[in-house]
Amino acid sequence: MSIEYVEVARAESERGEVVLRERRDPDRGANAPGVLELRVNGAFVMDTLETSSEQAIAATALEHVECPRAVVVGGLGLGFTMHEVLADQRVEKLFVVEVEEALVRWMRDGTVPHGPAYLADERLTVVGADIRIAMAEATPAAYDLILLDVDNGPGYVVYEENAPLYERDFLMQARASLRPSGALAIWSASESPDLREAMGEVFGNVAAIPCAVTLQGREEQYWIYLARNS
Repeated sequence: MSIEYVEVARAESERGEVVLRERRDPDRGANAPGVLELRVNGAFVMDTLETSSEQAIAATALEHVECPRAVVVGGLGLGFTMHEVLADQRVEKLFVVEVEEALVRWMRDGTVPHGPAYLADERLTVVGADIRIAMAEATPAAYDLILLDVDNGPGYVVYEENAPLYERDFLMQARASLRPSGALAIWSASESPDLREAMGEVFGNVAAIPCAVTLQGREEQYWIYLARNS
């Protein structure tokens, strides 16, 4: 038997098409729950089976910030990065910025089954906006940590309009919104010398942190680029 796909929800925006579908794999057993899969403009973004990379960006970044009281996550996705941040009891406020209203709606109304429980934390505020606009309008020195999980890095942008997120102007805006000793962490599926150089120019420091994850039995290495507002 082959893998079966069932569409769960679909939405259109000026950026294109967002689709949530369920993947049913007979090799996982007849009683195994289906796997929710998120696709944007036909490209796979994430699913509910392999969540280690989303969790890793949060856990790794939080390890490098002594007092992450106020945190911003760019990108809601299916909520796993956000959920990992909220597992850290040092976090007093979390702002998740998501440009696709449909994703927020699906998480809130239970289309994504774990969504309502994940969004119930009173420390959480979900902001429907482009992360570039959110950072441009942010209060100076308001945050201890910014996690950018919008794409899989500058080499794998979901929308072409996201390319400026990895360039000087946006990085300057992010730095301005960080408190002293705050940090910006950006997830990348591959090494990015250009991103490392840009972050170094803006912050004066940057660490390229390798992150090993296991995906469907395969060992993969991703990267977190982290710079401090020192």
